[in-house]
Amino acid sequence: MPLFTWSSKYSVGVKILDEQHCEFIRGLNELHAAMMKGQAQSVAATLLSKMVETARKHFSSEEELMTSTKYPGLAEHQGKHRELFAKVEDFSSRHKQGDKTMYLELLKFMRDWLNDHMLKVDKLYTEWLNGHGIH
Repeated sequence: MPLFTWSSKYSVGVKILDEQHCEFIRGLNELHAAMMKGQAQSVAATLLSKMVETARKHFSSEEELMTSTKYPGLAEHQGKHRELFAKVEDFSSRHKQGDKTMYLELLKFMRDWLNDHMLKVDKLYTEWLNGHGIH
């Protein structure tokens, strides 16, 4: 059973961004599945790298769309992105140091962050971007 399941309630009304959100969810669910099989240690480095790259690509896409439409909440949104990167880098560092307790914390953090970010923070730009013809 997946840890996090995509549904239309998470949609931000912009196809490319929704697809990227789904990539995050797949990565989170892959790590969860590996943990359930006792394989987190062997796949975590690859999955963490993949999640960081997905985040980098996604945040760049979001910020480009916000910049091109002069979204008034851009600076605050960028701050949220920086917070996530700092936290993920901390998890990555802990993993490299052999901290096996971080997997459950990472899953909970990412699940909660995605839930909060998509349902609250990202929803703030939906109307703005859609109003500027971005769907």
